[in-house]
Amino acid sequence: MEDLLCKIRDCKVCEDHLPLGPRPIIEATKNSRIVLISQAPGRVVHQSGVAWKDQSGKKLREWLGVDDETFYNPENFAILPIGFCYPGKAKTGDLPPRKECAPLWHEDVWVEMDEVELKIIIGSYAGNYYLRKDLKLTEQVKNYTDYLPEFWPLPHPSPVNRFWRMKNPWFEENVVPKLQDKIAEILS
Repeated sequence: MEDLLCKIRDCKVCEDHLPLGPRPIIEATKNSRIVLISQAPGRVVHQSGVAWKDQSGKKLREWLGVDDETFYNPENFAILPIGFCYPGKAKTGDLPPRKECAPLWHEDVWVEMDEVELKIIIGSYAGNYYLRKDLKLTEQVKNYTDYLPEFWPLPHPSPVNRFWRMKNPWFEENVVPKLQDKIAEILS
């Protein structure tokens, strides 16, 4: 696994298309139990090199019901984005993740992991890659039980998505407590 992570972190496939250059963000061990599959790191994460060390990460840890120490232990949570590098800024939010990363690296990562109990799909890009493309994110999240026990779809926790959360209060009222129970069960 360590050799593979080094190869991914040294990847320069998209170098000419990245406004801040390559800085692949990934965390995993052979024994990671939960895998967070999201879109791509944002600018703040690109600069720090620490996955989810931003406002989105703060909200995600709240949804998962874990503290920083638990979250940043790769035996607990692996970080496997669809795009490993910051793709650049869009009109609202960031550009979509680069399309090269997931097909190039994900299968190799899955082969190395033996203990995965849950794959958390975060946002529409990850949902469209791993789940049904014909369903919108809201439908995927509403019907999360259809994807269990392997996957659990979530909206992206970005502050940009606060309007989605306001329009869909059922998510934080009903789904998040069940997710927290599942995370606690896996990590106990």
